[in-house]
Amino acid sequence: MVTLLTTKQVAAYIGVNEKMVYSLVAEKGLPASKITGKWLFPRHLVDQWIEASTINYPDSPAKRLPETGLLIIVGSNDPLLDQTISWFNRQFPDHIAVFGNTGSMGGLRALRRECCHMAGSHLMEENGSEYNFSHAGREVGQMPAVVNFCRREQGLLVAKGNPGQLRSVADLHQAEIRVVNRGPETGTRLLFDRMLEQAGIDPQSLAGYENEVSRHIDVGIEILAGRADAGPGIRAVAGMLGLDFISLRWERYDMLISKDHFFDRPVQDFLAVFHDPGFQRMAAGWQGYDISLSGKMIFPGQ
Repeated sequence: MVTLLTTKQVAAYIGVNEKMVYSLVAEKGLPASKITGKWLFPRHLVDQWIEASTINYPDSPAKRLPETGLLIIVGSNDPLLDQTISWFNRQFPDHIAVFGNTGSMGGLRALRRECCHMAGSHLMEENGSEYNFSHAGREVGQMPAVVNFCRREQGLLVAKGNPGQLRSVADLHQAEIRVVNRGPETGTRLLFDRMLEQAGIDPQSLAGYENEVSRHIDVGIEILAGRADAGPGIRAVAGMLGLDFISLRWERYDMLISKDHFFDRPVQDFLAVFHDPGFQRMAAGWQGYDISLSGKMIFPGQ
């Protein structure tokens, strides 16, 4: 559950007076929401703001990752990525790719700490059209290389037949609707919260909003089991589980790669998979994916 701080509490938390809090909101981007005329501050976003504002951040020790055939991928959960990792391990028996499901923000932090070779992320920028750049700049420091993995369709998962007759996020504000949610570090959750705000819905007013699961398929399972009526997720899960799907937008899912490890053999072999006809045939069997950009270098630009 998200912990919300009042103006007085956040002032004590960061060691300033209450008047300074309002200045930090207006001038320094301190994360805040105004609900029923009162400012509230999600504590985990305040922590991120403090960390992102840190100067003279100590450099990570160079090359902490083992120079072996192990490939460590951390970040956002994706079913096609799971299948791609399995396919890679079969095709390259001299390497072992492993995945840590930490959400997009967790992946960027792992990349900064040299705990992984690449991070999977789909964090939307404020402009609503670009992905990952400002988040990577804040969280990682030195801008990593960015290679596209896929584009995928985000939306709301609902039961077969859409019994609640939902058409958009705005329709979730019905007394009988119960949602299931993703964790606060995930790009899907950040998108969901943003769309709730645009619809003028207080997230805490939604039944089940605090029920957080770790994977897209877990959202679908909660709905399939009747424990929830709707939840944020990708079309691929709706296709897997026979659920209905309300499309909200297409998004870009990228692999962010430490420049120190970009030319490591396991990393290059994994990126080469995106151009392999076997990968492309596998991806074509999934709903809600577009791999036309897969393997394209997004940053630095080609």
